[in-house]
Amino acid sequence: MGAYKQKWLQILERANLPGWDIEDRDDGIFINMPNVTDIKLIRDNIPLTIAGLTLDINAPKERLKFTFHNGHEQFDYVLNPDAVDTGE
Repeated sequence: MGAYKQKWLQILERANLPGWDIEDRDDGIFINMPNVTDIKLIRDNIPLTIAGLTLDINAPKERLKFTFHNGHEQFDYVLNPDAVDTGE
């Protein structure tokens, strides 16, 4: 696991979000939220939320996929996308 991903896992674990399970996966970080979580609200706010959290990370940036799941729906958010993610 890279230092960047490890730092993100530490930040998310320290956030102490009740009912949220954070898992390290080969393809990124999987976040399982309580079933009542409004996934649209999370999706709409994730870019600003992540931008604020990245200020605490000194490790070199690398591609990192977050998968958010609430028991009903899920979505992926890729931080520092590569050419495959952007279609270039």
